[in-house]
Amino acid sequence: MQRYLVTGGAGFIGSHIVDALIARGAVVRVLDNLETGHPRNLAAAAAAGGARLEFIQGDIRDVATCRRAAAGMDCVFHEAALGSVPRSLEDPITTHEVNATGTLNILMAAQAAGVQRLVFASSSSVYGDSPVLPKHEQLPPDPLSPYGVSKLAAESYCRAFAHAYGLSTICLRYFNVFGPRQDPLSQYAAVIPKFIAALQQGQRPVIYGDGQQSRDFTYVADVVQANLLAADSPAGVGQTFNVACGTHHSLLSLLDRLNTLLATQLVPEWAAPRPGDIKDSLAAIDAVRQVLGYTPQYSFAEGLRRTVAAAARPDPAGITRGDT
Repeated sequence: MQRYLVTGGAGFIGSHIVDALIARGAVVRVLDNLETGHPRNLAAAAAAGGARLEFIQGDIRDVATCRRAAAGMDCVFHEAALGSVPRSLEDPITTHEVNATGTLNILMAAQAAGVQRLVFASSSSVYGDSPVLPKHEQLPPDPLSPYGVSKLAAESYCRAFAHAYGLSTICLRYFNVFGPRQDPLSQYAAVIPKFIAALQQGQRPVIYGDGQQSRDFTYVADVVQANLLAADSPAGVGQTFNVACGTHHSLLSLLDRLNTLLATQLVPEWAAPRPGDIKDSLAAIDAVRQVLGYTPQYSFAEGLRRTVAAAARPDPAGITRGDT
């Protein structure tokens, strides 16, 4: 029976990966400091998995904790991170300590434990504001924020450990992931849960800039699919892949769709553009298709429908606190 460690497993994306692994019949260990994650995100997995799910409350900045968490594991999904571009601009040191140094700690722990595969959650923010669309993996990285820099540094550590130490690593660059359990309450909340929460409360959502900026919104179940493929694939070691839907939509278009789904008619409140924000984001997903066999299963429209439906439910399957 395969044994998996999911760092950040009580957060938004990590808890969905945990659910999928438990459904597979795997043994899963979660490492999370609960700074942005929440135990309720693991409620379904705990009920289904019983003794197959273990939880360690701890921080990836602590080397001993990382070694304890990695011991005896076959595969690591490294989802733990301190997200948000604005937060990284306010506190770049903590962002670096968690995202770069924390990743180095996990890599060292995985190497010492003899882990067979480590899948790292990177970000499209490493591309910066390149005008090239779609953004492909051969583009020179040009991050505009400490968050993007920290993710690029972590990617580099993953590649170095693959080549220098023989640790089998694969990096996945996520593009604007959304879905149930994504936190709408944090001041650093992502745009979709933030818009949904505003509309549900009868408030005008805030748009920074002109609203024409576009994003390749990716439903969380497709990100889970990519992670499971990366864990099992004999190919792709030491490489980095975009994970996205392969389409992009403006923030104004997003607001129109949410108004329709929620039967509201609210117009945005306008604010000045934020430092570090990019204009357009669209991923090329040819490489991840060809090497890992990834194919998006959820359109933007279907993902939004499912997310809005979950947000209307009062149970833990809806939107709760989670990582970004």
